Amino acid sequence: MVSTALASTLARRNIHYGWVVVAATFLTMLVTAGAMGAPGVLIKPLQDEFGWETSQISSALAIRLILFGLMGPFAAAFMNRFGVRRVIVFALATIGVGFVGSLFMTHLWQLLLFWGVIVGFGTGLTAMVLGATVSTRWFTKHRGLVVGMLSASSATGQLVFLPLMAELTERYGWRATVLFVCGMIAVAALIVLALMRDRPADLNLPLVGEIHVTPAPPQATGLATLLASPLAVLKEISGTSTFWILFATFFICGLSTNGLIQTHFVTLCGDFGILPVAAASMLAVMGIFDFFGTIGSGWLSDRFDNRWLLFWYYGLRGLSLLYLPFSHFTFYGLSIFAVFYGLDWIATVPPTVKIAADRFGREKAGLVFGWVFAGHQLGAATAAFGAGLSRTELESYLPGIFVAGAFCLLAAILAITLRKPGITIRGAAVAH
Repeated sequence: MVSTALASTLARRNIHYGWVVVAATFLTMLVTAGAMGAPGVLIKPLQDEFGWETSQISSALAIRLILFGLMGPFAAAFMNRFGVRRVIVFALATIGVGFVGSLFMTHLWQLLLFWGVIVGFGTGLTAMVLGATVSTRWFTKHRGLVVGMLSASSATGQLVFLPLMAELTERYGWRATVLFVCGMIAVAALIVLALMRDRPADLNLPLVGEIHVTPAPPQATGLATLLASPLAVLKEISGTSTFWILFATFFICGLSTNGLIQTHFVTLCGDFGILPVAAASMLAVMGIFDFFGTIGSGWLSDRFDNRWLLFWYYGLRGLSLLYLPFSHFTFYGLSIFAVFYGLDWIATVPPTVKIAADRFGREKAGLVFGWVFAGHQLGAATAAFGAGLSRTELESYLPGIFVAGAFCLLAAILAITLRKPGITIRGAAVAH
């Protein structure tokens, strides 16, 4: 295989193959995140062509976000059973089917099916849980940095492609954007087939930062056992305050990012006379700053108390959202918002993953984070539908922005109520 030969070549140069896996995962999450972000520039074209209201389109996007989150813990279980590479390729094929099918839709139920159910299911298999799984399987040293890099790819992918998508939509129609997304998915699938490996043990390698090869744990054999494992982990962790605090803060994280700004920012700016390409470009600026902010967050999470990092991230995000309505949506006002909000877009992920891995153990980290991430997407779905409903009924997005900002300040307070890690037993810290 290509990966075996490449691993040998890199080993002679003292480079661990884990970094190749990170690169392939980075591309996958970048592309699937771009697919997740695409509908944000397509709301207005769909309204113009089909006459659908914002709240109706938002319903499909809310379904997508819910499935995107709820698939997380089961995606971790599927990766444990079938391997990361197989799950990623299947997920990319599913997303492709959803987007190709949408080229021929004429009714609202078809939008709900293709962009809601099918794309939501496929993207859920390659959500943040993928980054958490890869980082904990391949890295002991630099784990926080890797989580930051992969988290940045996901958030950046949702934003940096938007100007191009907006330009394609404006020049050639929304179907051209859908075809562009399908092309990106095909390229990512080929690279994953060639380079992705499930665990370091597949190449007889130790984890980065360790000396000895860690054998793969025994796999669940039956489908019922496989599907039950996420539920068993949920039952185990649901009795801890750590889980519920992480779940609640990540609910607010999704409420204030994917569901609100990613989904509705272009339309929000349109309400103030800003053209879609200009609004999408502002989102791309946020994505650029997010890339550096999230990688920096990963670096910080390896060195500082993750509870206080979360306090500052949520607090500053809340203040930036509360500032947005007072920016008057001028170039300078939005630029200030883009910088501060962008740096903090998804910087919360590395500390959250780090706390989950430290409190619940390496092997459970993917499943635990999957359930925490489900909270993130439930929050995102709430904001996606709620903000759309606000615009339809109240003719303004601003109430939703104020609500999201206030909830972020609440999340900051919740974060510092987390207790410090307890005594480690069998590789997992006691979670209080």
